[in-house]
Amino acid sequence: MTDVPAPPARRIPRPVPGRLDPDGIRETLAYRMMYSVAKDGYTATDFDLYQGMAYAVRDRLMERWFLTQDAYHRTDAKRVYYLSLEFLMGRALRNNILSLGSGSLGAHGKVLAELGLELEEMEAQEVDAGLGNGGLGRLAACYLDSAATLALPFHGYGIRYEFGMFRQRIRDGYQVEAADNWLRYGNPWEIPRPDALFPVQFYGTARTYRDDAGHERADWVDTETVYAMAYDTPIAGFRNDTVNSLRLWAAKSSREFDLGRFHSGDYVRAVEAKSQSENISKVLYPPDESVVGKELRLKQQYFFVSATLQDILRRFQKRPGRRIEELPVRVALQLNDTHPSVAIPELMRILVDGEARLGWDQAWAITTQVFGYTNHTVLPEALETWSAELFGRLLPRHLQIIEEIDRRFGLVVSEKFPGDADRVRRTSIVTEGEPRMLRMAHLGFVGSRAVNGVSEIHTGILRKTLFRDFDEIFPGRLLNVTNGVTPRRWLLQCNPRLSALITEAIGEGWTTELAQLRGLAGFASDASFRERWQAIKRANKVSLSHWALDMHGLRLDPEALCDTQVKRIHEYKRQLLNVLHVLALYLRVKDGAEIQPRTVLFAGKAAPSYAMAKRIIKLIHAVADLVNGDPTTAGRLRVVFIPNYGVSAAEMIFPACELSQQISTAGTEASGTGVMKAALNGALTIGTLDGATIEMRDEVGSENVFQFGNTAEEIVALARSGTPPSVFVERDDELRRVLEFLAKGPLEEVFPGLFSPIVQVLVGWDRFHHAADFATYRDAQRRAEAAYRDGDWTGMSIRTVAEMGRFSSDRAVQKYATDIWGAAAVPVKLGV
Repeated sequence: MTDVPAPPARRIPRPVPGRLDPDGIRETLAYRMMYSVAKDGYTATDFDLYQGMAYAVRDRLMERWFLTQDAYHRTDAKRVYYLSLEFLMGRALRNNILSLGSGSLGAHGKVLAELGLELEEMEAQEVDAGLGNGGLGRLAACYLDSAATLALPFHGYGIRYEFGMFRQRIRDGYQVEAADNWLRYGNPWEIPRPDALFPVQFYGTARTYRDDAGHERADWVDTETVYAMAYDTPIAGFRNDTVNSLRLWAAKSSREFDLGRFHSGDYVRAVEAKSQSENISKVLYPPDESVVGKELRLKQQYFFVSATLQDILRRFQKRPGRRIEELPVRVALQLNDTHPSVAIPELMRILVDGEARLGWDQAWAITTQVFGYTNHTVLPEALETWSAELFGRLLPRHLQIIEEIDRRFGLVVSEKFPGDADRVRRTSIVTEGEPRMLRMAHLGFVGSRAVNGVSEIHTGILRKTLFRDFDEIFPGRLLNVTNGVTPRRWLLQCNPRLSALITEAIGEGWTTELAQLRGLAGFASDASFRERWQAIKRANKVSLSHWALDMHGLRLDPEALCDTQVKRIHEYKRQLLNVLHVLALYLRVKDGAEIQPRTVLFAGKAAPSYAMAKRIIKLIHAVADLVNGDPTTAGRLRVVFIPNYGVSAAEMIFPACELSQQISTAGTEASGTGVMKAALNGALTIGTLDGATIEMRDEVGSENVFQFGNTAEEIVALARSGTPPSVFVERDDELRRVLEFLAKGPLEEVFPGLFSPIVQVLVGWDRFHHAADFATYRDAQRRAEAAYRDGDWTGMSIRTVAEMGRFSSDRAVQKYATDIWGAAAVPVKLGV
């Protein structure tokens, strides 16, 4: 990289960087309260003070943001653009304060104390950003954090959802979805950029022709236009003065309010066109059961991809004399799952039909060197496909381009494997027959220079199944990058008690070099250290119980084993297996057996249209009412469901978690980062050999994990054999009794027929094999109970944390930077 002089700038004075001592913070807060929030000591509420403090912290980030962006421009650094439909960020206040410097938290705390507030009270005023749903979005947020901490030139791109997915409420045990109006009172962390406004086209007609050189071109005409407006959020690196950007797009109509219709009394139609256009960025994942819903989802994907590519190329072309052929040298785009894969034909359209006027081969060579694609699932229902009819109606030119990509790729396959028509069919992007479908995972593989899975088992399954043919056609293109989580949020921030003890023992270097946690291993047999470790876990359980009671009216027992399964509600994640075991424990207690007291904690959302998942939530609540209302189980067994699970709830749960349930059917969970967050906070894992749990077991040692269940290969063999679940039910007296209790017991009496579909799946056609794994799951639970009651649980917990270094998102992002993006760090330092 070479230094390049910045273009001439207006002589706008730069302020002196603000201080981070109490006097400097006090001064900035006072300024912001008067001039931004417009409140004084008589009128300011706690929320006003939160806003003032957020603006004050943002001021310090802006100083570093300008420095960072100047450095990227000056060095002409290769930039990475991360395209994701989700960014599950969580609260920003504490995270940003921690990132500013080692003394920043104490200094801010001192200023707040003068106001009669604690940081925790201030944090409670902040609403979680409604920009994601689950692991995909939280991973993207972790990668933003790590890229900034590694000083990589990294930009996140997504959609600024006005309402997020939904706010989960529980009514009579049923999930009820409410609008997540997270922007109701504004967002002090975002910066509107009305000057960053790009047109995005839909519908119309693609008129193809041949230019003078014989190349096929197209004019996309008679389109409808929506504008994408940018909102920037600063992303701070950890104590390194780097501040990157997350740019989110909001839809703005090209049609303004129709004043003529309004004056004529047609009030609805006066705003109808504007509202329809701006619906694109209203809600995360609109229901797609209808054609209208599917169309809106595809609109969302193309909307943010089109705006993003326009923005990237605008930034790329700022350099005088820059040639489009240099794009792969200066730009890397990472597709987070298939949602942004329409970016591949969009870039081809820009290169072939736009000002560059490149020939197809040259445009394709550039495109396939720019993109990387991360696959996050092997489940057939989660592999995104679009009907060619819908796609072509919304994006007619892109359908033509995809068909041409598919035609040319088919020729490559035929040339490499002569006579293998079945291979051509299997690998096609556009399926034959009616309706024709576009397979976006295939497009992502064909159009990228590198494709990765997110755990060793997941990548291996991709290599053997979904991408087997592609791996043979493009050897070396498929690789593995096991996911990770940021230790800053998922230990330092969410578990300050344990973080302080770890830092006291081994120093603070672990916050950016997580492998340094290995220094804890020597403390596993230190009696004093173990006592302090146990006391911290109990204190975290007490904090969780107070929070659950205050926020949700739920009672937890901090003296009991905290047994948690917190994740999206889905059949493959097997919350049902957990429920079956709860009922087995309940029946044992009713029979007079002694068990280790435990609280079984569930949390997670079900997709609004996923009937079985919502039925599972109702079953969990019905079982909770049964168990918690029975005097026999008092002090022994309790079941709770934390509603509206999100990042802030997770930050309360993981520090208190003692047993982490990662019990998906082997071969179905691509990675699973929840297991990493729980283990990083000292929880032991009960799990199948699935996702990242395998690699974690290899790191922490099988003796510190309660492993059970059929392997992925055994699950495949079991499915092929056609063995019905009833075979396993008949072999196991306790499982048979539990299912009979569920089918004919008090739950059936109170809710006649409600849970019959669940029982029918468990004993009939169950593609997630609950019954087949129940016996080994029960045995693993017994081993966990024995270890908690009589074993070396604390030593196991310490040794687990000590071996979690590999699961930092810093390691994952650095591997992407080295092996896929070819991007280097650009360190900066603010002179104060």
